[in-house]
Amino acid sequence: MCFQGHRRYLPKHHPYRKQKAAFNGQQELGKPRQQLCGEEVLLQQERIDFCFGKELKKSKKVECPWKKKSVFFELEYWKYHHVRHCLDIMHIEKNVCDNLLGTLLNMRKSKDSEAARRDMVDMGVRHDLAPQVGEKKTYLPPSPFTLSKAEKKKVLNSLLCMKLPSGHGSNIKNCVSMSDCKIYGLKSHDCHILIQQLLPVAIRSVLPKNVRVTIIRLCFFFNALCSKVVDLSKLDKLQSDVILTLCDLEKIFPASFFDVMVHLVVHLVQELRLCGPVFYRWMYAFERFNKVLKSYVRNRYAPEGCMAESYFKEESVEFCTEFLRQQYTTAGLPVEQGKQSGALSAAIVKVVEEKERDEAHLHVLQNNAEVYPYIIMHKESLEELYRGKKKSVHWLMGEHNRLFADWFQKKVCSEMSENRDGVSETLRWLAGKPSFSVLTYQGYSVNGVRYFTKDRDDARVVQNSGVSVVAKAVQVCSAKDLNPVESDMTFYGIILEVWELDYHKFKAPLFLCKWAENDKGIKIDDLGFTLVDFNRQGHKKDKYISVDQVHQVFYIEDPVDPAWSIVLTATTRDYQDLYNDDDLGDTIMEHPPFCCNIPPCDVTTDDVAHSVRPNVEGTWVKN
Repeated sequence: MCFQGHRRYLPKHHPYRKQKAAFNGQQELGKPRQQLCGEEVLLQQERIDFCFGKELKKSKKVECPWKKKSVFFELEYWKYHHVRHCLDIMHIEKNVCDNLLGTLLNMRKSKDSEAARRDMVDMGVRHDLAPQVGEKKTYLPPSPFTLSKAEKKKVLNSLLCMKLPSGHGSNIKNCVSMSDCKIYGLKSHDCHILIQQLLPVAIRSVLPKNVRVTIIRLCFFFNALCSKVVDLSKLDKLQSDVILTLCDLEKIFPASFFDVMVHLVVHLVQELRLCGPVFYRWMYAFERFNKVLKSYVRNRYAPEGCMAESYFKEESVEFCTEFLRQQYTTAGLPVEQGKQSGALSAAIVKVVEEKERDEAHLHVLQNNAEVYPYIIMHKESLEELYRGKKKSVHWLMGEHNRLFADWFQKKVCSEMSENRDGVSETLRWLAGKPSFSVLTYQGYSVNGVRYFTKDRDDARVVQNSGVSVVAKAVQVCSAKDLNPVESDMTFYGIILEVWELDYHKFKAPLFLCKWAENDKGIKIDDLGFTLVDFNRQGHKKDKYISVDQVHQVFYIEDPVDPAWSIVLTATTRDYQDLYNDDDLGDTIMEHPPFCCNIPPCDVTTDDVAHSVRPNVEGTWVKN
């Protein structure tokens, strides 16, 4: 059964409804959708007993769409529920991803078959895509979404070279088969990562523009739908966007593509409005827990008893550990993924030069709350000293960075001579500057996130060296701009080294990064992707960053231009102490580097009438 005609979900006077739909043989796609209210559904449910009773044998004219009546409909309050059954977004996302990949790569789950072409002939649409029957084989002309063999290899090569952060997803390389240009063994979470982040990147350089943009709009819809923060003011726009996307898909894909899973996409926004964020009700947690329950089974003749007994024992042990939680951790919670911070590799002692030591020390001073009043004091003294002289803001900032460390050391020494107890111990050790011997590591864990250097990433199948930071920066229009503006800017970089400065009393871990230039090395394209070019290096005098100030990102080579890399955001696991409500932390997922506000490509009736893709070989099917 196919679910087509998504134009009926559009407003009454929408231009899409008034267009001549040549692909389905109608002059105007039709009538407003008749929605069933809750009371009408309940009345139809009450007729089930009548439909399956003796009256059905007497009169065959009884029409009843239902085959089963749930016991929940007998509850008195059931008719007041707005949502009586939550849609399984995890499997909807997986099936839509399987439909897309199978149809694009012509795999076993492809919706573009000989039977689908014959159905379109029977419907009287897209006659130029009709199968051409021969003696031994049948030729299927290329559709607008048909990929050539070179394009298939280009898409799969892009997936083959993608490296994801640890824990973000499985190794997609193991699922790609270049010999037959197919993808095998995708799990539900693999489809989740593919459709939201990887597939829009992989198809950037293939397919016609209208097909490519429509598929990317659908992928971005799932990305916006699964956000941990729901903005109610944007849901109406999100609903209208997904309806337009489905209407555009109907112009491109055959009718067999639109099964019930693709159709249910149109109802997800309304359920999001009623039920809240998606991550509270999707099936990943239940699927994982089912695996745990299955592992409890020792006697296959009594699986329920094994599960109940093992679960009771585990609950008893966990209850006892509540009284000993200061010495022991909760059963089943991975310690290395929690709020443990520290090195992940052996330390190597490195003796640095004075210039490098002073640059790293300056960054530590500028990012310490106790030192901040001294920074304001030093800037005010410089402005007072050079008042009346034509000195730019950039020059004053450079002078402040050059002189502040020595000035701060003298200032703290003078305050200690007057009142030693008035200066904190942290300021005393910071004023003394760190040692020239620095501990270096290849990996470091910060708040459950693992970071590695670029050299270590090159030898592994994961990518944990990408970082981004939002910081205030002075922006000017030109060199003659006398009114600079200080605003937030996003910087993207790669970790080259991990340092631990030794202040004798404490240590300060830093990342030594290679940053992309913000003026010419970072751009945002028309689809909302953020691209960086690390060949254009910037901020060479400010290459240090504190380990707790960065967010993890990962970079994928742009299929359109290999010199550029696309920035994608990595999700972090929030393992927290569940016993302390004040320490639950922020559960907001980082905003994706792209958005779903992409205007749909206009497809005229002439484009739809000629739906055969030129310069692409069709498919041969054995009779």
